[in-house]
Amino acid sequence: MTASSTPRRDIDRVAGGLAACLPALHRALDRHVTAQYPHPKPPEGQLALLRFVAQHEGATVREAAEALLMKPNNVSALVSQLTERGDLERRQDGADKRIAHLHLTPTARERVAEVRDLETALIRQALTSLTEGEQGALGSAVSALEALTRHLHPAAR
Repeated sequence: MTASSTPRRDIDRVAGGLAACLPALHRALDRHVTAQYPHPKPPEGQLALLRFVAQHEGATVREAAEALLMKPNNVSALVSQLTERGDLERRQDGADKRIAHLHLTPTARERVAEVRDLETALIRQALTSLTEGEQGALGSAVSALEALTRHLHPAAR
């Protein structure tokens, strides 16, 4: 689907559908995870930061803020909360003592993996209820959704 060959009404239909569907999908998944997760689930902002650090071990507060589209002082507050809770560690940079690198504690790493595994299992179960055609369409759409994410959120590159 290129911009030059796709009628505007089709693009509007897809854009409207995604804008309505993706937040609802996220909320439904979050509710299921909250109900089934055996530990207290961190608030969404904390969980987003933990997930980011899990994928970018040693990132700084500034890097996390840019990637999460948050203000550095808000990320710093989340880091303080997670550090107090024992989920995150700040390690000083060897060359510049003003910079701290973020690392998950082993328990936090396990719990982030548990949440991801639970989300994957929930989505896998939901996918089995779809037709083969619907499953194939979603499978084909994954790379397009990743590209759309990179376009809307350049820090996700």
